[in-house]
Order: sequence, then C-alpha cells, then structure tokens
Amino acid sequence: MPTIAIIGAGPGLGAATARRFAREGFAVALISRDQAKLDDLATTLQGDGVDARGYAADVLDPAALEDVLARAADDLGAITTLQYSPLPSRDYLHSVLDLTPALASEALRFSAIGLIHAARAVLPAMREAGEGSIILINGGTSVQARHGFAGTSVAFPAESAYGEMLHDALADEGIRVAQLVIPGAIPKLQLEHGIDSVADRIWQLHAQPGEFRTMLIPLEDGRE
Repeated sequence: MPTIAIIGAGPGLGAATARRFAREGFAVALISRDQAKLDDLATTLQGDGVDARGYAADVLDPAALEDVLARAADDLGAITTLQYSPLPSRDYLHSVLDLTPALASEALRFSAIGLIHAARAVLPAMREAGEGSIILINGGTSVQARHGFAGTSVAFPAESAYGEMLHDALADEGIRVAQLVIPGAIPKLQLEHGIDSVADRIWQLHAQPGEFRTMLIPLEDGRE
C-alpha cells in the first residue's frame, strides 16, 4: 500500500487530504507536534475507513522528524507522497521592523530546513522506486513579500527555491515536486467545494506531471 506522510496534519486540510488519498488506496501518516491530537484525528479518520496513524514530531527537531518518517514507512509502507504543510507560528506574521535574526533563523528552520530534512528522509526510497511526489503547501508570501508577514516572507521563498530546484533535478526520475500556493485562510476564500476542492488539487499535483508552482486562486484574490 502506498503511503502519504502529511507534515502539519490537522483536522482541516490535513484530514481532507488524508481522505482524498485514502480513496486512491493510500495509507496515511499524520505528523505534527501533539500526539494526543494526532491520535484523536487518526481515530476519526479510521472511522471513515482511512488507514491512518499519528506520529508526533516538531519540524524544528530534525532528528525527531527523520525518525517518525522512518517509523511511518516501517509501519505503513514506503512513503510515496510527502506533503509539507506545517502551519507557521504567529510569531512569523509580525512586522519586518520587529524581525530579529533569531526569529528569522527559526522561520527558515521551520520552513526551508525542515523541508530539506524531510525530503532527504523520503527521497532515497522514491528514487529507488522511480516514482513519488513531494508537495509543498505555502501562503501568498512565498510569491510576494509583505512587510507585515516578515517571517514567512523570508522563509517561504527559501522553501520554494529548494522545492523548485528539486522539481528540476528530479523531473526525469518519475518524482514530481510541486507547490500549491494558498493566498489566505481556506474558509475565507469562498471555494465552491470548500476544503475538499483543495484536497482534490493536491491529489492532481501528485498524480499529474506539471509546472512546479500552482496558484489555488489568483494572488490578488487572496484573503491573508
């Protein structure tokens, strides 16, 4: 059974993505910081027929992140899709005038360095199999900096650059690397089918080769 690992899994988009991939025969590894919340989410998803398990790790702790990805692969099967979508701290959404070197460094470790550790953990098996996908979920500051969202305006572009380089480097190996930019909180975007339409888009990014970056809606229509 193929497995999707969702880093930053929660009851919103993470759960919707889990259900969407489960319909295609995937097991689901749910990864975030709080084991109790993960267990509750896994139980809910299991009630919907999803083979889901929770693994607690903080993306700021590379060793823990790599460990849970290895355990998930052992428990559920090789990770063939990685969704990197941890929710940034509100501390990263302050004015550039309040951005300290320490906070900028933390934001970069959260977004870019965390992704690098996660990708390096799952890529060897994907490359050996000749298939797989890595999908980044980012906000609008990955495309256009905003002085009131200083941390993500620094960190998301670095994450995007790494993802785009992977996209180019792995294009001939059957591994898709894609970024979905969601410029605002999903409930505020007034999508026709709500969060399920976002999960459908994520499935398409996994299933169909294409460009690196996809905008869920035009940047100017966002609600950040």
